[in-house]
Amino acid sequence: MYAKPQCPPLLKIIVVAVIVLELVLVGVLATGRAGAQGSAEAPAAADAGAAQPAEAPATPQADKTPAAPEAADQQQGNAAEPITLTVTFAGDCTLGSDVNFDGARSFNTKYSEVDDPTYFLKNVADLFGKDDLTVVNMEGVLTEGGERADKEFAFRGKPEYSKILSSASVETASVANNHSKDYGESSYNDTIEALEADNVKTFGYDRIAYMDVKGVKVALIGAYFPEDSDANQKEMTDNIAKARSEGAQLVLVYAHWGVERDYEPSEGQMRMGRAAIDAGADLVVGSHPHVIQGWEVYQGRYIVYSLGNFCFGGNSNPDDKDGMIFQQTFTVTGDDVAKNDDVDFIACSVSGESDRNTYQPVIAEGDEKTRIDGKIQDSTDKIAQAAA
Repeated sequence: MYAKPQCPPLLKIIVVAVIVLELVLVGVLATGRAGAQGSAEAPAAADAGAAQPAEAPATPQADKTPAAPEAADQQQGNAAEPITLTVTFAGDCTLGSDVNFDGARSFNTKYSEVDDPTYFLKNVADLFGKDDLTVVNMEGVLTEGGERADKEFAFRGKPEYSKILSSASVETASVANNHSKDYGESSYNDTIEALEADNVKTFGYDRIAYMDVKGVKVALIGAYFPEDSDANQKEMTDNIAKARSEGAQLVLVYAHWGVERDYEPSEGQMRMGRAAIDAGADLVVGSHPHVIQGWEVYQGRYIVYSLGNFCFGGNSNPDDKDGMIFQQTFTVTGDDVAKNDDVDFIACSVSGESDRNTYQPVIAEGDEKTRIDGKIQDSTDKIAQAAA
């Protein structure tokens, strides 16, 4: 038998040392790899945690987390910020004349003479251009056809006369009045078509006009009261409710009412004006008497009873040429309209000459302004007495 070979003692020591060294190196390398792996995974875990609220905002935990101020502002949007807008109302615009009038002095003859639609409202175009919305009462029809109604006065102008309004920054017109069908139903439709073709939005009766003004949804309602009837009042208040239900933030009513040439509103006018405010209107403005009537504040909202005539082809030389332009600047925050007195009553005349109608309204100045302002105040004082 052969004896087992014996390893020299020195060699044993060297082999053991090498084995130990290898084991130590393996351990160090394993620890280093583990540390490196942990360092690489940590940012990923942190990123996942930061993105979680954005990826899953509907979780209960995310809902309870307070939003940063900037995020809260973004969620509320601009609707929570106050928006101011200025609306201007002018009175009766009869852009035409009656066939029985003296042709030499009629509105239609004046239009042919000047051959320029900007002539008529040139004195107020700057005022209208600086506001956010201008509204008038379109009293008469714009049509080439139809049959004249059997009435004392019937006013008709050419469809091209719509440019008188559009060229002076008049954006909207009420067609709810006693002359809207002077040449039949077709003339009413022709008038709407002519105005809207020139970007003048129309409204009245059951037609509500909605306008986007600086991001505010404005509703314009035209109400006609041939008499103080409950049916007409209901149509008006129903339209106000409808406008609110359809998201209108600012509701404006233009009412055609009252008794011609009366300088104070009737009891019926006051009742209907207040009914409009009670129903949710933010402002009521009126026309039809062809003269100025004053105003009142009811429940913090203005009711202006009659603006009188404005660009008026209904008379070549009216006895009373005084008129009024009304402006109000509204502050709208969401669905809230502030109750304020940021208003202006601007005295004016239908003509720049006292002995005839130039069909070119002018803003009154000096003694004329003082006189008309006094007339407005006198009517307003009587309205306050009646209200009391």
